[in-house]
Amino acid sequence: MSQVEQAQVPDFLHGQRLDAVAAQLFPAWSRGRLKSWIESGALIINGAPAEKARQPVATGDVLDLTVDEQPLAGNDRPQAIPLEVVYEDNDIAVINKPPGLTVHPGAGQSDSTMQNALLHRFPKTELLPRAGLVHRLDKDTSGLLIVGLTLVAYTRLVADMAARDIRREYDALVNGAVTAGGTVDQPIGRDPRNRLKMAVVEDGRPAVTHYRVQERFANHTLLRVRLETGRTHQIRVHMAQILHPIVGDAVYGGRITRGRNIEETLRLALNGFPRQALHARNLQLEHPVSGEEMEFSAEAPPDMLRLLDRLRAAP
Repeated sequence: MSQVEQAQVPDFLHGQRLDAVAAQLFPAWSRGRLKSWIESGALIINGAPAEKARQPVATGDVLDLTVDEQPLAGNDRPQAIPLEVVYEDNDIAVINKPPGLTVHPGAGQSDSTMQNALLHRFPKTELLPRAGLVHRLDKDTSGLLIVGLTLVAYTRLVADMAARDIRREYDALVNGAVTAGGTVDQPIGRDPRNRLKMAVVEDGRPAVTHYRVQERFANHTLLRVRLETGRTHQIRVHMAQILHPIVGDAVYGGRITRGRNIEETLRLALNGFPRQALHARNLQLEHPVSGEEMEFSAEAPPDMLRLLDRLRAAP
């Protein structure tokens, strides 16, 4: 089954490579899939097939992409993994992801992911990029994810996410006493000293994180965090940048608990928390088909709630 999508090159993309421009104008599709379509002649520029992925484009060029929807292959196979479906209709689903569940198959994990679970729970997503997943959460972050169940819904949700029209809020338990809310506006990119990590770097992509205090403890703070952008590890990197790393975050400095007069059993509980204490609590969006304003919320999972109760009970 095929369909044609059309886009026109805007001024700010003038002179850039075709594959990079296509990734921005057709955000529903992965760069790998777009490249294969370019190479097969499925992308037409001003009426003629594209010559190569690296060719430059100009303002006003008209791109016609013939989308050949084929079932996913390889490790992208359905698996009967339980999912907590918060909401579903014909077009979208909202999933409350547990901690420990990887979102996409990759080099480190070939299956048993949320994508495999979605293909089993919603078989029609086999025709969609990433089984309809519009965004992602780190493996050890819990909370709400939005999924498009049709190509129209998925494409509009991806565009809304890129336009920052989908509001996402998180609960983040951080080390230290945060005195007031604020905003971190620092670019994020690969850490030049460790390519497995992200970091605040001068030539990184723009990243903006807003936070406010929800609850204070003696040596820790529960924050409500709102993402304006969605960079990899954004909240974790930004909290570490302001010297308040997330509790349990071994990658960005939150594993070791510091502070005075912390009861030993509480210190052990904090240091032994097996993941970053980060939970995607709230989603607000416009339904991609009906236009209805929708909001979804999910409480933090039991492990995080138990840790918060221990903090509240501490002298």
